[in-house]
Amino acid sequence: MPNRWWTYQRERFPLLAHGPVIVAFAFSAICYSSVLRGRIALPPPASAFVAIGSAFLFFLQLRLADEFKDFEEDAKFRPYRPVPRGVVKLRELGWVWAASCAVQLALAVWLRPALVILLTATWLYLLLMSKEFFVKDWLKRRPFTYMWSHMLIMPLIDFYTTACDWLAAQVPLPAGLQWFLLVSFFNGMVVEIGRKIRSPEDEERGVETYSSLWGRRGAVLAWLTAMTATAAMAGLAAQRIAFARLALAVLGMMLLVAAAMGAKFLIHPRKGSGRPIEILSGLWSLILYLVLGVVPLVHFLRGGL
Repeated sequence: MPNRWWTYQRERFPLLAHGPVIVAFAFSAICYSSVLRGRIALPPPASAFVAIGSAFLFFLQLRLADEFKDFEEDAKFRPYRPVPRGVVKLRELGWVWAASCAVQLALAVWLRPALVILLTATWLYLLLMSKEFFVKDWLKRRPFTYMWSHMLIMPLIDFYTTACDWLAAQVPLPAGLQWFLLVSFFNGMVVEIGRKIRSPEDEERGVETYSSLWGRRGAVLAWLTAMTATAAMAGLAAQRIAFARLALAVLGMMLLVAAAMGAKFLIHPRKGSGRPIEILSGLWSLILYLVLGVVPLVHFLRGGL
């Protein structure tokens, strides 16, 4: 890989940071779908491969979409990023986007051609996001609407990855799957808010963070509220597969840790003090999906012992 592409990967889509969460996200989705429809067995390798590969490329496309829609702002306020400083060009990223779509299409056709319908729907929504739904100024004045409208892509991606199980197996949509999709919606907010909470010293001119829009206290409360909503949806999702007790116990402990971390941030804000919140948001996502998909499947494979 040319050094400049390695630089872009390291700064804008770090594989070591994002990879484990994406794998957990996709693999847990097909595991949850499998358990939900009463199939207690490891997912077929083909389904797992397509789900994980497609999810990885979806998240790459989300990053690429940011590069295009934020190009002017990045050039003005964040010239240190790879695209404004010329490490890679938008045209090159466009080709990467096209190649990723081609790979996803090939994977869908290979596993089950009916997946192409869901794939196309997800692409269309992602394209609308990249164009800010053609109401950029209106959305910018409404940060909460901006956030939730963009977070709808998460359940769409999740729906596609679960379809790599139930649709590939040619069975009906499992009843109760909506709770798992709502988990993804609210967890998207956890990650989105968590990565945009900063101390006063870390705020940048022209960069909208939730701590600057809503104040540090408001941003932390919004982050904890999103976590609580995610845990509630996770409890309902886990209840559908008789695994709510452990799932809620684990997420409840993490919520306490998050509350303590948020309080520390508010009491002692200092340079870099928002970073632990971002890291915990990623760790929360990783554990969340594991306790909803992989852990229950392993538990039931061992006879529920």
